[in-house]
Amino acid sequence: MSDTSAPVLAPTKRPHRRSPEAPPCRNDDGQVGGVEVLPLGVLVFVIGGLLITNAWGVIDAKFATDAAAHAAVRSFVEAHDEASAQRQAISSAIEAAEGHGRSRQRIRIELRTDRGFRRCARVQATVRYEVPALFLPWIGGFGNAFQISSVRSELVDPYRSGLPGVVTC
Repeated sequence: MSDTSAPVLAPTKRPHRRSPEAPPCRNDDGQVGGVEVLPLGVLVFVIGGLLITNAWGVIDAKFATDAAAHAAVRSFVEAHDEASAQRQAISSAIEAAEGHGRSRQRIRIELRTDRGFRRCARVQATVRYEVPALFLPWIGGFGNAFQISSVRSELVDPYRSGLPGVVTC
């Protein structure tokens, strides 16, 4: 004898249907956060964007001051005399900072030598830049929040031609 009866299937669930007498769902039941949260989100987004932009401005200013200090000492040690060394160093530092998009009015350059302009003299350039507290594109910066500085130093080449004296280092 063979069993030809069909297997018993489990009943399937039908989707829930509203009864025709139930009112339509048009009230605020279940609404947790609404329109009053949107201004807070926009405010957080704007302030967060400004903070990130300002942080990047500080990092970018550090790159600019490093480049300006490097250009200043290189120009100084490669000059022919002390008077032209000062001029060339300051000019090179300003050009390097402006090449990074920085303002000429906010940069300060200080050059020091330990023994004047001669062989083996150590030259130190300190470049300072004031980063604005708030920077808006196409408008500019407002206030002074940070002062970024970079220091570089080099020796005037001891075997360089054109300088008087003997090598002492």
